Amino acid sequence: MSVAVRRALPAEYAAIGDLTARAYLDDGLVPDGSDYDATLRRADDRASHSELLVAVDDDGALLGTVSYVQAGSLYAEVSREGEAEFRMLAVDRSARGRGVGRLLAQACIDRARADGVGAVVISTATNMAPAHALYDSLGFVRLPERDWRPIPSVLLLAYRLELTPAPPAP
Repeated sequence: MSVAVRRALPAEYAAIGDLTARAYLDDGLVPDGSDYDATLRRADDRASHSELLVAVDDDGALLGTVSYVQAGSLYAEVSREGEAEFRMLAVDRSARGRGVGRLLAQACIDRARADGVGAVVISTATNMAPAHALYDSLGFVRLPERDWRPIPSVLLLAYRLELTPAPPAP
């Protein structure tokens, strides 16, 4: 079965919010009912301030999602001028191990390259080992000077991927 990445449709926003929150809750990354849980569920808001992407199978079933964010936008956390970032990468438990997270991350990298930005930056929790492995395999390097704490008990690690310009169109 193939997987396609595309922009989310408004009719999918509620399901995307549920998928995102469920992925973070299932992995013990966020407490149920917390402010961040509510943020994860607001896919409609993310779509209005970022490019909300989804991965779907041949039948159109949602497998995962990510938000591609421009520096300076409402959802930007660590990006600066000339950079983009992606946030809230989530893959449904049933689709894990199929490369869905990699496809979503690569779609954001490709979009950033097409936008002409010089780098993609991200931040991730210290306990998200599978995410760290994915980002390392994509060529991201640690950016410790931008590590930060959204709340005192949570440390987010920053990563950066330098981009080469897209080749000119033929």
